[in-house]
Amino acid sequence: MKYLLVIFFLIPLIVTSYELFILENINDPIKYIYTVTGVISTVLLFFTICLSMIKKWVNLIKFRKLIGVFGFFYAFLHFLNFIVLDAQLDISFIIKQTIDKPFIYLGMIAFFIVLFMAITSTKTLFKKFNNYHKLIYLALILITIHFVMAQKSLTFIQFVYIIVILAIGYSKLLQQIIRRNRV
Repeated sequence: MKYLLVIFFLIPLIVTSYELFILENINDPIKYIYTVTGVISTVLLFFTICLSMIKKWVNLIKFRKLIGVFGFFYAFLHFLNFIVLDAQLDISFIIKQTIDKPFIYLGMIAFFIVLFMAITSTKTLFKKFNNYHKLIYLALILITIHFVMAQKSLTFIQFVYIIVILAIGYSKLLQQIIRRNRV
């Protein structure tokens, strides 16, 4: 099952690479990479927090780390797209864009939170930093704001996406309240 998930999570990378390098049918490759990596990363990271909500029907909790690491992987590709392809490794451009555009620094903060979580997801470090992994909720809020601010205009599908994110957040909040009241 683990290997099937790895293959499944690599499909967006394979399809994106195929479209960019074989078909060459993408008008704005940098924007396309931003979109694909950003959406896949966000979906995977949100899915990691949804696993506890669906475990009554499908128990994928044992794959949470794998899903989270792939969420980080696509966030890292998103980050590299900005640093290497968009900014072309120009540090002054990176700093200027980060300061001038709030959605970029919100994305950067979220990325560094997810980076911390990826680094501390090993067995030994997770025991030590387990409590800090709750920062995923802050990262997901920042990612959602980053997503909304990055859009010039929101489409219906993006509104639906935001509503789903809010519903997940509300469900997780209710889950935490119910859990605290039982204790």
